[in-house]
Amino acid sequence: MQDHAVLREQDRVIHLVDDDADLRHALSQSLELEGLDVVCHSGAGDIADLSLRSLYGVIVSDIRMPGMDGLALMRQVLAVDPTMPVVLITGHGDVQLAVEAMRAGAYDFIEKPFAASRLFSVVERALEKRRLVLENRSLRNALDGGDDLSARLVGRNPTIQKLRAQIDAVADTDADVLITGETGAGKEVVARALHDFGPRRTGNFVAINCAALPADIFESELFGHEAGAFTGAQKLRIGKMEHANGGTIFLDEIESMPLDLQAKLLRAIEGRTIERLGSNREVPLNVRFVAATKADLANNPVFRTDLYYRLNVITLEIPALRERKDDIPLLFFHMAREARARYRREIPEVTPQIEAGLLAHDWPGNVRELRNVADRFVLGMWSGFAAVADAGMETGSGSLPDRMEAFERAVITAEIARHGGALKPTYESLGISRKGLYEKMRRLNITAAETGEES
Repeated sequence: MQDHAVLREQDRVIHLVDDDADLRHALSQSLELEGLDVVCHSGAGDIADLSLRSLYGVIVSDIRMPGMDGLALMRQVLAVDPTMPVVLITGHGDVQLAVEAMRAGAYDFIEKPFAASRLFSVVERALEKRRLVLENRSLRNALDGGDDLSARLVGRNPTIQKLRAQIDAVADTDADVLITGETGAGKEVVARALHDFGPRRTGNFVAINCAALPADIFESELFGHEAGAFTGAQKLRIGKMEHANGGTIFLDEIESMPLDLQAKLLRAIEGRTIERLGSNREVPLNVRFVAATKADLANNPVFRTDLYYRLNVITLEIPALRERKDDIPLLFFHMAREARARYRREIPEVTPQIEAGLLAHDWPGNVRELRNVADRFVLGMWSGFAAVADAGMETGSGSLPDRMEAFERAVITAEIARHGGALKPTYESLGISRKGLYEKMRRLNITAAETGEES
């Protein structure tokens, strides 16, 4: 993470996204005349490659664009860093849409036609806000003794602490990495951390979801093609791997990669070269490969064993959320604070019953599911799971005393976690004595390890 000594005016940058080449040129020229650096993009795709959390800049995007529009781009950016200023350019008929985008976290919107001075004024305010955010974040990390990695992978559980230590140990190497974990566990977060905390941070981070690409364009997307390589290939296309040169390529859900392409990927990894479709010329690759899977590749009959062993230089395993339930209250509060910044809403009261429900839930969607719940909670659209789940019990399981005991244990554990393991504010908030809390902890088998402290 940058510290405030690095935040110089010459480092400020505006990323301008618009499919209209004439407007893009005019806007970039007017901003550059005001002394700002501008990077132009004809589409939204390149923005995801940026190291957004450390970016001292502003995203300015048209709303109406082919492919990914400005609203989808904004959601993608704010999912990585909820404090990143996104300014939307809107036509007259899109004003209501832009107002809704403001409620969803956009910094501001500008209606066409507009004077260049209006855009500069908005961008200047957004840059000042961004400077304060980056400096405050750096100062808070210094005071807390934390770092940006702890802010991305939140938790005190030993499994998540081990994962952070592993990332810290391998980020500054060029070793290829395989990330394993269930759906929604945060595999792309880990991949981005490996990129952002390593020497390739200034290069592109190119993410490819192998399950989302249609089979007929998979090879062209990965390796690129020459003009005339196949019907419809009218001009040269640089593939994702070549676009990642100097940076990191992230192959998510790699178990879905077609078998015939696995051999070509293996050659690219081993030789660090590729050939575009329709070409015999080798293009050198200077990239780090990071792959992710929710499957057992070692015993997958449709995944090449040699590719598995080549990718499996270092394996990072992300624990499922249900395996670190003691982190759930902390994670929920962290995500609620991010949602507060994104939606500009206050966080409602988190009752012990809500916390008990959070702890009792099995979280099949892992951290992604928890983030969705935190967003709905801040928006006032979620007040807990179903009544039985709120009590920390599965529907129809166990006798009434067993269910009451499960509820009591869940409430106490949640309250202890809310107070960071400190027992004095815990028994005061529960309205019981210190002795009463200790007796309940002993009876319910709540150990010191679950409190986060020994006292």
